[in-house]
Amino acid sequence: MNDSVDKLVIFLAKRDGIDKLVKTFQYVSKVVHWHAESAHPDVAQRAKNWEVASGLSRKAFRTGRFLTGFNALRRSPGPTPAFRLLGVLANAGEMIYFFFDHILWLSRIGMLDAALARRMSFVSAFGESFGYIFFIIMDFIMLKEGLKAERELRRQVREKEAKDDDEDDDGAKERVAKIRADRVMRLMAVAANLADLVIAVADIEPNPFCNHAVTLGISGLVSAWSGWYRNWPS
Repeated sequence: MNDSVDKLVIFLAKRDGIDKLVKTFQYVSKVVHWHAESAHPDVAQRAKNWEVASGLSRKAFRTGRFLTGFNALRRSPGPTPAFRLLGVLANAGEMIYFFFDHILWLSRIGMLDAALARRMSFVSAFGESFGYIFFIIMDFIMLKEGLKAERELRRQVREKEAKDDDEDDDGAKERVAKIRADRVMRLMAVAANLADLVIAVADIEPNPFCNHAVTLGISGLVSAWSGWYRNWPS
């Protein structure tokens, strides 16, 4: 029990931890608003107020977040030049997303012309979608490389077992365990990015499927809980 409390404290001390918690509030309240709108309009209005407040508070809390993109662009690590290019494109899209999201927030709270909100929402969502597409491609590349590395390590372990050679067997098994742990994290990242891509598409090109409250609610919760899993202290 104490260990869980300690992990929760560490999780909520992170900027991303708080963001995932408030994102959960935001999309749970969206689903509640949709469910209660016809039968309980007073509950639906309260849920809508909670959703709007959560969304605006997340934008405020992310102030300056776009600056981290400069450092990511500068580093852009990767095993090959092509992979580094994907990293540049992904981080550039995310940087555009956060920068214009700040302007969107200021227009929605009345600091800037409210007429800017729609245009800023479109540009922000476009940058977000652009970045997510390349992040997803990068994760799939790394998942493929991880599977290839795991197969090779498992082959080496089998060969050593057949020869009754225990030399460095534990080391190979430990590397396999690390590859599997990394795979889980990357799958969580893919789930979060795909869910956020659906939300971004709802802003770029509104349509009955992506803009439905249930679709947005589920997508938002998948993104929040995937991020929650990735940021939870091990």
